[in-house]
Amino acid sequence: MNSSASFPKIFALLIPGIGGFLAILICSLLGDFSRVSLLMAPFGASCVIAFALPQSPLAQPRSLVGGHLLSTLVGLCTLSAFGVHAWSLALGVGAAITLMQLTRTLHPPAGADPLLVMLTGAGWGFLLTPVLLGAALLVLVALVYHRATRTHYPTAWW
Repeated sequence: MNSSASFPKIFALLIPGIGGFLAILICSLLGDFSRVSLLMAPFGASCVIAFALPQSPLAQPRSLVGGHLLSTLVGLCTLSAFGVHAWSLALGVGAAITLMQLTRTLHPPAGADPLLVMLTGAGWGFLLTPVLLGAALLVLVALVYHRATRTHYPTAWW
């Protein structure tokens, strides 16, 4: 077995993980410093797409930021209008998927946002922090990281 040939392959597999590590670390540290939440669980899945699949339409800023904003808004509206029920949870996710497709902001991790909003009882401020500021920070970290690793990202801004 040629171990020197496998090292570059292993290193290439580490690059997306390092990007995700840095993105979450920066969001966490900046959030702690500013005393503002910049993280939510779906951002971990967003890092998989942004760092492992940077050329995917699902990883582009429009989808990452727009998908999270729209899906969170759907969750907030559904929670306000109907409360939390099995059918309203399902409605929130289904409506978020449909609206992301209609607006070309499809981002699979954002499909969890209505559930997160509704199950935690998040308020309208959740749309700004962690959603908008956190998603924008993820895109910024991805942009800098991919430039440093000479990976083309984004392929389209809007």
